[in-house]
Amino acid sequence: MSERSPAPGALALVESLVNTLDLESGADTLDTAEGRAPFGIAEGEAAQARELRESLRVALLAHAGQPPHRTVTPLGELLAGAPLCLTVDPSDGSAALAPADPRALLSRIAAAVAESLVAGTWTRLKACEATDCHWAYYDRSPAGRGRWCSMRVCGARAKMRRYRGKGAP
Repeated sequence: MSERSPAPGALALVESLVNTLDLESGADTLDTAEGRAPFGIAEGEAAQARELRESLRVALLAHAGQPPHRTVTPLGELLAGAPLCLTVDPSDGSAALAPADPRALLSRIAAAVAESLVAGTWTRLKACEATDCHWAYYDRSPAGRGRWCSMRVCGARAKMRRYRGKGAP
């Protein structure tokens, strides 16, 4: 839906997982093996991936100053069960949190969140405030006050609703 460029670094994984569900059409990429494949999700793991996706969406809505779209398991509770390990690069001594099992989606998401916290980019990943959208996007605006995934679509719709609400002909 968005014309924006993907989120930086590991946040692209978070963004792409959240965007596996198109709220407007109801299409869920996780319904198919092809849609689950990029995330390494087996058919039996789809329900847990959906739970993670919606918990992430609530966090991204909070980044945008919006209320939760529904009741979900808190993201912190889900990520608390994600095994991570500390890696240290012997050449320069830099350290990072990495997934203990690089195939496990929960661990990869937890590592992405940790990386973005260190980089200071976590709160720039937001969910569109349009209730029929909530698409994830990375807010690159200078002030960090972006509201919609797309000014051409969701932003234009919101402005038109506001205009019509003012009693315009």
